Amino acid sequence: MKLNKWMKKSQHPLLRTEAVWVALTLIIVFASLRYDDFLSPYNIESFFSYNSMFILISIGMCFVIMTGGIDLSVGGVVALSSVMVAYVSPYGIVTALIVGALTGLICGLINAVVIIRLRIAPFIATLAMMLASRGVALLVSGKQSVPISWEGSFPEYGMGLMFDLIPWPVVVCLVIAIMAWVLLEKMPFGRAVLAVGEDEEAAKLMGLKVNKTITLVYVISGVLAGLAGVTLAASFGAGQPAEGVGWELIAISAVVVGGTLLTGGLGSITASIAGVVLMGLIFNILNFENGYGSFTISTYWQSVIRGLFLLLVLIIQAEVLKRLRNKKTAQ
Repeated sequence: MKLNKWMKKSQHPLLRTEAVWVALTLIIVFASLRYDDFLSPYNIESFFSYNSMFILISIGMCFVIMTGGIDLSVGGVVALSSVMVAYVSPYGIVTALIVGALTGLICGLINAVVIIRLRIAPFIATLAMMLASRGVALLVSGKQSVPISWEGSFPEYGMGLMFDLIPWPVVVCLVIAIMAWVLLEKMPFGRAVLAVGEDEEAAKLMGLKVNKTITLVYVISGVLAGLAGVTLAASFGAGQPAEGVGWELIAISAVVVGGTLLTGGLGSITASIAGVVLMGLIFNILNFENGYGSFTISTYWQSVIRGLFLLLVLIIQAEVLKRLRNKKTAQ
């Protein structure tokens, strides 16, 4: 009861996440009116199949950031997982999913131990894991892509459709998104995550198991990055030890665009997913424009646009926080 009352007081109308939904709606309306093939089954399937990997790592990143932490290792974990599952791909998709999840779990658990037991800042601890996981991926793969086995069920996961309608990675992503939403919005764990992010010392005084909560969010982030690695290998036909560079920044950007505070204490799974979709649609639109020949934007300029977009969101978020603090001071 005390925790529920505290969590209600911690929410504030200025920090709602409606903005990302408004922006997403406007972009979809604009694109559907301008491009004939924007709402085609092929574009929708390929868009969500590819972005399902970013949705997975963004869900994990959302949990971590809500506690006031950060996970820079997700890109390296995705690369390592893709290599590991490529080696076990002859044994089918179930084995691959288990190996991918276990790879991520181990990395996430190591992150948590280093942060909690050794009292290393999350930025440094996960940066070290990013370098270590990528190094292991390159060593295990011999610095080369690892081809998957085209026999059995593994290739079907990356290229097949459930009921000839929905790509399998999207199905898995949807199930995980629902589970994450329930975990955050309906379970005591979700309230504990927000409480730890709002004020770790206060959370301890309320009797919350802070270390356990922090451990679980890094494990969740690792497992989801591992599952993203399964999708990467199945979709591209090989484990990719050099892939995933900068993916942690994409996840952080999407979570921030969705309204989650980098300082912790407030966040939304659905809005983070909307953030992924919003950022993905921006580049989807740029690709359509390149195809129209109106103008050509290279991948380098697309990175610049992504950076400027994130900077704009951070400026807006900082302004919201400033007004919130001023209002609290005035009271």
